[in-house]
Amino acid sequence: MSTQNQNLRTLLQRGLVIPAHPLALTAERRLDERRQRALSRYYYAAGSGGIAVAVHTTQFAIRDPRIGLLAPVLQLARETARDAQQQHGNERPFVMIAGICGPTAQASREAALARDLGYDAGLVSLAALASASDAELVTHCHAVAETLPIMGFYLQPAVGGRRLGYGFWRDFLDIENVVAIKVAPFNRYGTTDVVRALAASGRTDVSLYTGNDDNIIADLLTEFRLGDAKSKPARFVGGLLGHWSVWTRRAVEQLDSIRSCREAGRPPSPDMLALGTQITDANAAFFDADHNFAGCIAGLHEVLRRQGLLAGRWCLDPHEDLSPGQADEIDRVYRAYPHLSDDDFVAEHLDTWLA
Repeated sequence: MSTQNQNLRTLLQRGLVIPAHPLALTAERRLDERRQRALSRYYYAAGSGGIAVAVHTTQFAIRDPRIGLLAPVLQLARETARDAQQQHGNERPFVMIAGICGPTAQASREAALARDLGYDAGLVSLAALASASDAELVTHCHAVAETLPIMGFYLQPAVGGRRLGYGFWRDFLDIENVVAIKVAPFNRYGTTDVVRALAASGRTDVSLYTGNDDNIIADLLTEFRLGDAKSKPARFVGGLLGHWSVWTRRAVEQLDSIRSCREAGRPPSPDMLALGTQITDANAAFFDADHNFAGCIAGLHEVLRRQGLLAGRWCLDPHEDLSPGQADEIDRVYRAYPHLSDDDFVAEHLDTWLA
């Protein structure tokens, strides 16, 4: 194993806040480079341990040849993050994750592009392989892992994912270049399948990252004791989340608090458990749970628009916007949970990030 690969594993095992990076657009639905950079600067300044780019929150349509934004968006994020690190004396590492999509040939090309741009790992979406067998999926992931360290991705079916059972994850974990798994089925049975597979694999060099935006704090607080007596307990050490693309400063503080609690051997407090339910309630508004997540990207954009980071909530698809009543729901959670917002932090630094 290379030193670079080992360093990446060590960073991921520490537990990081990794926001899924949105796409800043102008009213003409073209890339707004100024605000795209501002978002990356925000995530770095908020204390995130990295960002994930070209993932669902960035909009998969950036890969459409008629849009042609995959390479520009990946490159812009890498350059902006590197500049931020240099401006702060390279005081901390910053993990760059690239979304990897499509059939094997496309996914391998995307992995090579990400590697050449300086990305650390690829988050492999299997949505394009809806009819493939588990064996074919594992072969696909092996091929991508030959180019770039990979993070597995259990994406919920409501936004394009597919069912991935225990057998798939157990075989997936035999791939040496797997460094982490993002678990985001929004389903406790599916989540348990992944954790049980990791326990059975015996691997201690693969980190679990929650992508269950509806259950963030519970995932991070839970010690999973699954399998037989020989199986080691497993934990989610961090998160790679669309929800963490907003109110990010608070997310960093929440993970720091949870980490301190774990390291001290303290049980979670009632206040922390209550916080988890409040975050889930806020997520329901942002992700548009009432309409099966139809407005999830627009909902995140709306929060960033209110903070001034985005000029509007435009998506690449002109028909993609907030669902009926979603804006009222966002108003409600703003009023109910002012302690979850980092509006003051954003207001203090916004002009600098937009410069």
